[in-house]
Amino acid sequence: MTEEDTEAAEELWTELAQERAHLDAECTADKVEQEAAWCQEAMGNVLDTTAKIIRICARSQQVWNADIKKRKTVVGREKGRRRTSEEAPRAKAELKKSIRQSKRKMWSEYLQNLRGAEVWRAARYANPQAGTTVEALTDREGKQANTSLEKEELLRCKSFPPNDDVQYYQLPPAGSAHTRVTEQAVERSLFSQAVKKAPGPDKLSFGAIQLLTQWDKERIVRLTKAAIRTGRQPAVWKQASGVVICKPGNDDYTQLKAYRTISLLSCMGKVGKQGVAELLSEQAERTGPLSDGQFGSRKGRSAIYTAAIMVDRTHTGWRNGHITGVLLMDIKAAFPSVAKGRLVNLMKVRQMEGDHRQWTEICLSERPVEMIIQGNAMERHHVEAGVPQGSPVSPILFAIYTSALIKWVEE
Repeated sequence: MTEEDTEAAEELWTELAQERAHLDAECTADKVEQEAAWCQEAMGNVLDTTAKIIRICARSQQVWNADIKKRKTVVGREKGRRRTSEEAPRAKAELKKSIRQSKRKMWSEYLQNLRGAEVWRAARYANPQAGTTVEALTDREGKQANTSLEKEELLRCKSFPPNDDVQYYQLPPAGSAHTRVTEQAVERSLFSQAVKKAPGPDKLSFGAIQLLTQWDKERIVRLTKAAIRTGRQPAVWKQASGVVICKPGNDDYTQLKAYRTISLLSCMGKVGKQGVAELLSEQAERTGPLSDGQFGSRKGRSAIYTAAIMVDRTHTGWRNGHITGVLLMDIKAAFPSVAKGRLVNLMKVRQMEGDHRQWTEICLSERPVEMIIQGNAMERHHVEAGVPQGSPVSPILFAIYTSALIKWVEE
């Protein structure tokens, strides 16, 4: 957006926001739901009205140079004369030749400027993988899917397994975790995100949300705090698009395991989830549900730190004349396999705050997902099991979920 577009958008938002009061400290969960839906709709309308629409066409590509533009003009002029001659086919052939030459030149320059590991990226471009999906898919049991609906069901059940339908818990009253959500924490959650991250179904990127925060910071802070206090994850924040992509390096793209699903979530919802993730991490470190030997999804415990600890303990064992070994465990389909009931019950056993348990249960319930296959959006379905891929809160929830297993192995 240009500076003029941004100013016009801010004026339009201010005009719309004047007619709607901010949430108060005692607002209900329904008010939170309505406020989130209004913010999403109003911001979408503001951007649709003021932002320039970018239309992608052949001339948007970098290969389109002055020579191609000139030959394109010649082709259009010859077609406009409406007479049969050799000039029109010749002009069209020259245009295609210029495009091929420009592509070849750009590819050559790209290869010459590659450095180090970048050559492997070029290798993937030179050896393209199969398409997003093939005519038929086969799962581990040999079940075959031929139609779009059948493929959608297979891919959805693989990425979002059915819920176990067992409830192991009773939700507690709200606690006081929401009182620790400050304006600085909301800003940190928002401005720590990359603006180029793909948006969810609402099409509002972090760049748009950051603009909204500059215009109406108090509204966003109050909405985030109220969502945590009421334990409500607004429905517009739960919506996700599951984009199916193929895994590189597979030999058989007729197998279901050759594909993965990337979940695109609401950026506004990620702001609230980032705040909850910080609160959960803080309590998990303070009250001790996580084991000392648990390194994943914890601040200050990177992969490099983990490797250093392992090497140090190995050398210590050798110096003491001991035989050392390493037990490596790989949890298959880690995030999709999380059972919501067991997770919330484990949070109760670990005496985590009521706010956290309420929010987790509601956040993981009735999540509408639309699978996108070959660019086509399929029918929405509600999923219950698993934690969302790409959500800021999923790593710490998974760490809590597996904490008992890790402690059992250590003991």
